[in-house]
Amino acid sequence: MSRSRLARAWDDLRGRSGRRVVGLVRAQITVARTGAALALGAANGDLDRAAARARMAEVEHQGDAARAELVALLRRVLATPIDREDLFRLSRSIDDVLDQLRDYVREADLFGPDDLSFAAGLLQALAEGLDELERAVRSMIDDPGAVTGAVLATRKARTRMRQLRQSGLGELFTRPLDMDTLRRRELLSRLDAVGQRLGEAADALADAMLKRSH
Repeated sequence: MSRSRLARAWDDLRGRSGRRVVGLVRAQITVARTGAALALGAANGDLDRAAARARMAEVEHQGDAARAELVALLRRVLATPIDREDLFRLSRSIDDVLDQLRDYVREADLFGPDDLSFAAGLLQALAEGLDELERAVRSMIDDPGAVTGAVLATRKARTRMRQLRQSGLGELFTRPLDMDTLRRRELLSRLDAVGQRLGEAADALADAMLKRSH
């Protein structure tokens, strides 16, 4: 066995590789959480939309780098805390959250309505969901029993996003059909897509933990 393979095997035996994997997944979630904070700042009027869009481009690069590092590590390590395929699926879903957030921020800047406050509730629910997802990932190795509760909380945040989108559409449908209404509808749909990706990430982790328990 080569020296590098022996080193990887030793790291696996001591649990180091698994913790590095978990750390990189958490890094991805942290980047997505930064993107959500940028979008929320713009929705609350605390951040200029053009500035949020420019900053989001930088955040997206950080997310791509974190995912690339994780994928490279998964190709090298001999053991992972959950099924390797589920880790890829989880990582991809987190990356999709960030991609959809990028599109939302860009569209809000390009053709968004004057007031983005209607999006604040959805973005706050997203931020809370990402916090719970990070808690679930953090618990995978040392406290696997806590993962189920955190995943459930992530799913509840996704459900809250869907409910807020439905309420927002209901309010829009009481108004005259104009360009502002159409813009808001498009942005609500984009945020619902963000929520779907969050739910997919929660599902990936839940499936992985179920496999691990068998």
